[in-house]
Amino acid sequence: MQFPIELLNSLVQLSSADSQRKIAKAKFEQLPVGHAIQSKCHESIVESTPGNFVKALSTSLFCLLILSACATPPQAATNAERKGGGDRPASPSRQVQTTIAEEKNLDQLVVVTGTLAADQDIVLGFKVAGRIADIPVDLGSSVQKGNPIARLDPTDFDLRVRQADAALQQARVRLGLAAEAPDLSVDIEKTALVKEARASMDAAKSRLDRAKLLLDKGLMPKADYDTTNSGYKVAEAHYEDSLEEARNRQGVLAQRRSELDIARQQLADTVLIAPISGMVRQRNANVGQYLAAGTPILTVVQMNPLRLRTAVPEREARNVHVGQSVRVSMEGAPGIHDGKIARISPSFDEANRTLLVETEVANAAGALRPGAFARAEIITSSGQRALLVPATSIPSFAGVDRVFTVGDDKVSEKRIKTGRRTDDGVEVLEGIKAGDRVVLSPGNLADGEKVTVKQ
Repeated sequence: MQFPIELLNSLVQLSSADSQRKIAKAKFEQLPVGHAIQSKCHESIVESTPGNFVKALSTSLFCLLILSACATPPQAATNAERKGGGDRPASPSRQVQTTIAEEKNLDQLVVVTGTLAADQDIVLGFKVAGRIADIPVDLGSSVQKGNPIARLDPTDFDLRVRQADAALQQARVRLGLAAEAPDLSVDIEKTALVKEARASMDAAKSRLDRAKLLLDKGLMPKADYDTTNSGYKVAEAHYEDSLEEARNRQGVLAQRRSELDIARQQLADTVLIAPISGMVRQRNANVGQYLAAGTPILTVVQMNPLRLRTAVPEREARNVHVGQSVRVSMEGAPGIHDGKIARISPSFDEANRTLLVETEVANAAGALRPGAFARAEIITSSGQRALLVPATSIPSFAGVDRVFTVGDDKVSEKRIKTGRRTDDGVEVLEGIKAGDRVVLSPGNLADGEKVTVKQ
């Protein structure tokens, strides 16, 4: 019980002087008047004097006790209003929208992330040293397989081809070949060197035969016969030497032919040809720059198809096989891109116990770029039935997922366990069954609250 502050202040002011009586009287006039005893107390206090202050104070306190006992507390009045609210109309039930929990076909997925990479990433350079004469492509340029993408100054290489051709013609002449005769048409026995040696050997053979007849008839001394025999052996050795020389000249001819082929190849190598179709990822040289053989000039990447390298956890790896379909998505390229698993590593990575899987992703339109971060859904099986509800029907609080089902014009709160999230809805593993009517966007609905379903 609390006394009015206005009354206590007035009583205190009465003890100071008679001049304060008027102030106290004005404050008492503002108090509600409902009982006769309140008026009596008012008169006693106002007309009191400092000498009668104690008596007046006692009378005032007695009046306040009676007023407090007769007054109705605000809380009691509120409760009375609630209990006696039967005369007031009941509040209308809340309107909600609902949907039916349905079973639908759902693919069994293994969701992983990875990085897109070019199927081929080639660093190109010249096979020969020289000065760059032209580079018609630059960063981002599209190149086609077989097209020239860089050239060296060919002057020095032209001169080497001419030099090698002259040496080849010289070797052909030494073998007695005509200008247009093939190299394989050489007959050693018909070369001038061998013919000469053959003639000398035949003449020495004839002289030896005559000397032997004369020696048998006793018409030639033995010393002369030995000299003739020695001459024949020298001629025979000379013939063998001519054959070897002819074969040597054949070898020189083949060498000169190879040198000419090398010179022509080096001349052809002054033009850098694109080995694949793709795009230029990097350019490292400029026109006029002198480069050693093998110095990187350009980097070309193949844009179609691309490789998506993903790490599949060990527990999911048993369901992944070559040829399975993969749905790929990324932030930089809207939509879903189809792919297939092309390669699987034979062993797990010991550091993180994952299996490297490479997926080939078609990129005919060029919308995907190597190096991009991608999300992949590997379809391990399809056609499985799953219970789905819209994502808007599942409020979550403190990690607990719930839905509100409608029955007998009331809502019932049910805790659920969710699974995969798809474009068609969220998979419900337990908590409700197919055919249950769930509330869309329940907001602040309470369990047991009356509702009306919107049609």
